[in-house]
Amino acid sequence: MKTETETETEIGLVTYRLAPEQSRFTVQAFAEGLFSAFGHDPVIAIRDFSGEAKFVPGTLEGASLNLRVNADSLAVAGGVKETDRDEIERVMREEVLETAKYPEIVFASTNISASRLGEGRYRARIIGDVTLHGVTQKSVWISGEVTLSEEGLRAKGDFSLKQKDFGIKLVSVAGGMIKLKNELKFSYDIVANQGGE
Repeated sequence: MKTETETETEIGLVTYRLAPEQSRFTVQAFAEGLFSAFGHDPVIAIRDFSGEAKFVPGTLEGASLNLRVNADSLAVAGGVKETDRDEIERVMREEVLETAKYPEIVFASTNISASRLGEGRYRARIIGDVTLHGVTQKSVWISGEVTLSEEGLRAKGDFSLKQKDFGIKLVSVAGGMIKLKNELKFSYDIVANQGGE
């Protein structure tokens, strides 16, 4: 019986490892209430993640994507006061994500389709399952643009998730003056390099 790797090699699938140190992956939360007009829309950097994309080069046939995020690694980015930053990060880890109980956020694709935009450039639609805060949402859509090169690939785009879909209670920070809305907007510019285990 053939191993999974032998079968992948036979059909020409190539594995690309995600490279967080070369990538940018953020989530934008939106504030409402008293201070929403003052730009208190925190941007959270997703720094510690891993995963792989697989597909047949030149066609994106048989494509798949798996991504794992260390929930404890999320950190406030941008010009936020240190006291607000500490409070937002504490609330995010302890009350929103409950990282001690749910340490990992996982995305696993179930279907990927792509249309060619030009040489080595594709518009991709990725459908998959997101597991966050112990809840799995099926058939989440992510769209983006994928650029292929000899070294690897780069994918850019954005997508939204609603906190309540994952059983997350909406919280407020800064003594209740900043309340966060249900919708979160994720933006990504992710690099993946060709390579084996």
